[in-house]
Amino acid sequence: MTTQPTLEVLNSLCKRRGFVFQTSNIYGGLANSYDYGPLGVELLRNIKASWWKTFIEKRPDMVGLDSQILLHPETWVASGHTTSFNDPLVEDAVTGKRYRADHLIEAWQQKHDRPDHELAENMSVEEMGKYITENKVLSPDGNAVAAPRVFNLLFETAIGAVTGEKSKVYLRGETAQGIFTNFKNILDSSRVRLPFGVGQIGKSFRNEVTTGQFVFRTLEFEQAEIEYFFDPEKTDWKELLSAWKEDLWSFVTNQLGISEENLRWRQHSDSERSFYSEDTYDLDYNFSFGWKELWGLAYRTDYDLKQHTKHSGHEHTVTDIESGKTFVPHVIEPAVGVNRMFLMVLTDHFWEDTERKRTVLKLPFSLAPYKVAVFPLVRNKPELVEKARKLYVDLCEKFPTTWDDRSNIGKRYLYQDEIGTPFCITVDYDSLEDDTVTIRDRDTAEQIRIPQAKISEYIAAAASRMIR
Repeated sequence: MTTQPTLEVLNSLCKRRGFVFQTSNIYGGLANSYDYGPLGVELLRNIKASWWKTFIEKRPDMVGLDSQILLHPETWVASGHTTSFNDPLVEDAVTGKRYRADHLIEAWQQKHDRPDHELAENMSVEEMGKYITENKVLSPDGNAVAAPRVFNLLFETAIGAVTGEKSKVYLRGETAQGIFTNFKNILDSSRVRLPFGVGQIGKSFRNEVTTGQFVFRTLEFEQAEIEYFFDPEKTDWKELLSAWKEDLWSFVTNQLGISEENLRWRQHSDSERSFYSEDTYDLDYNFSFGWKELWGLAYRTDYDLKQHTKHSGHEHTVTDIESGKTFVPHVIEPAVGVNRMFLMVLTDHFWEDTERKRTVLKLPFSLAPYKVAVFPLVRNKPELVEKARKLYVDLCEKFPTTWDDRSNIGKRYLYQDEIGTPFCITVDYDSLEDDTVTIRDRDTAEQIRIPQAKISEYIAAAASRMIR
């Protein structure tokens, strides 16, 4: 298995090249919060577009939704988030810093080469406290920690401008509940029939205490989530779950170009799995800081729709046209963190080309922020600049294209390699004579000369092999 770049290396690249910045860095930053820069926002947008096209646009059994961040507070009572959406929290006895108890235990196990001794995620809060005491697990600062206690992850806020007349609401902790509360609206207003799914991409918020994992775990993040509804008497949930596993694996390996050796499916244990789930799998990726969840896939039965029926008084049933049977559909949920996909893509496609002494992001063509970079050989020759500008404007109509006339040509190539641009086109003196240009391949660094009229055709053909 290849060695992955560390978070420090990726963080440096992202800041240096405008993928990711620390939020409010001029004020010292905000923990677990990041902004996506000019290149990062394009890569993030391409990842989301690929997910949407694959799972929504290209499937006749899927529709989309964009629900609000602020939902009626009873939504979170019905879903159980106000009482069970918790993490085990411990506090450093000296500094007062807070940490996830399970993460401290995992770090201790790795340090002492006991990663399989006992999975912290399977322990109760009481068992974590006992483990920490018996094994003298310390904080990252080397201090003792207090006994773990329950910490709710929902962000509270309020609606209303007048003090004393405000109503408590929550920033949503997941996008799924907006789908469940709109189930009947979608069923009644569209022509969908079971089995069908509803997908959406949107922001969620969790009051995380864990720090130091870059964009993997943040206070504000994006989810790409699907709720797939079906009749359990007509559709075998095990076969459906297996089909979704294949679809998710195919998307990650084929659309995002991720190496299979860095992926695995992990089934939740009985103690780890949510009480309403019959079966749950995580699609894990091997980051530099260990195997971590990328995508969750759960069979949630009919729990959510029944809970919202109970708390709202509105039925969430479907009537089978053939049999006349009325029932509450069951649900399979594939949910992925878009920001985690972003970090995985950067990690898996990061390449140090030691032979040519360069850093390369070998992004698939579809994900690269820019597909083509156009250079005039020199910037002080008006005729070269004019011709290169015309080519740049033309290519912008066909591909996301960038312009670069800074420094020397070698430094421009290195810069474009580092941000993942698949092709660089240089307009030089010969271009003025014969209308040809030099086109350079990012991955091989090979350069060939082609007629300007053949550029689009060449790129379209060469891009098909740029998966890895």
